[in-house]
Amino acid sequence: MAGLSSLIPKTSLKRAVTRAAVNLSAPLSTIPAARNLFPGGGGRNVGERASNLHKAIRNAGTLTRPFHRLLGVKSSALQMMMCKMLWIHQRRKTLKPLGSIKLENNIPKKDKIKFLVKTLLDIEDNKEAVYGALDAWVAWERNFPIASLKRVIAILEKEHQWHRMVQVIKWILSKGQGTTMGTYGQLIRALDMDRRAEEAHAIWRKKIGHDLHSVPWQLCLQMTRIYFRNNMLQELVKLFRDLERYDRKPPDKHIVQIVADAYELLGMVEEKERVLEKYSSLFLGAGSDDKSRRSSRKKKKPVMNYEAKAEDAVDASKAELDQESEGCH
Repeated sequence: MAGLSSLIPKTSLKRAVTRAAVNLSAPLSTIPAARNLFPGGGGRNVGERASNLHKAIRNAGTLTRPFHRLLGVKSSALQMMMCKMLWIHQRRKTLKPLGSIKLENNIPKKDKIKFLVKTLLDIEDNKEAVYGALDAWVAWERNFPIASLKRVIAILEKEHQWHRMVQVIKWILSKGQGTTMGTYGQLIRALDMDRRAEEAHAIWRKKIGHDLHSVPWQLCLQMTRIYFRNNMLQELVKLFRDLERYDRKPPDKHIVQIVADAYELLGMVEEKERVLEKYSSLFLGAGSDDKSRRSSRKKKKPVMNYEAKAEDAVDASKAELDQESEGCH
């Protein structure tokens, strides 16, 4: 264990583990068994090793329990870190010196992403546990793995894990990473699907809505739909007025229709008529667009194969001559 403490960065965690290693006299008998869970430990396929690795982390209480009180670290995060330490401890004996080991190059990225997703889905539902698991997952990365985390977010979105998706995105933003329109758009959508429209509105006002010059219309349409579904009509019309103040014209009729319906529900009939009249060209253009789409879907005329037609004509003429000759006989 004393050797394993050298793998930890020089932080308070390293000092705590070093002190704990001095006080622990019982041998860690689980290390030989844990070695078989990792690459090169018995010829199992990757999926089976990943499953066994996950089981080991969930059942690693006997290995990490002596550290919990001393470190003050959540069990899930500490278990992930200890299993990574065990993996390096096994690999250092079979591959190369400790100083040249790079964990991110030894474990396939796909397996690490699956492992994190499975851990996030099984972990207890509180901010500290999720943040601790994410901190442990990136602890051994040389660079912040934003691309891998985006794939994790995409998987959570596909599984409709909106609450967990919000937690992961907020953790990324807390690290100063992913501060883009796309990330904030994902966060707003996840908050809306998690029935947290007020929080989505707060994110919009704080991070996006203060400057509407460069906000994509798709994101504006998404926000107007959130306002409309959650009966936040005053915020909806205010957003549209701000967009008009920046002289931004809606790209299609959908956002105009939502705003017109909001004005009608608010009893502002004159404003509804004004908006519909101002952007009437969008509704008139819809018919021509549909007509052009229908015309583009028409079947193309088949290409004439003149050689084939000539051969058919020759065959037909031969057949007629044969019939006439038979008639003469």
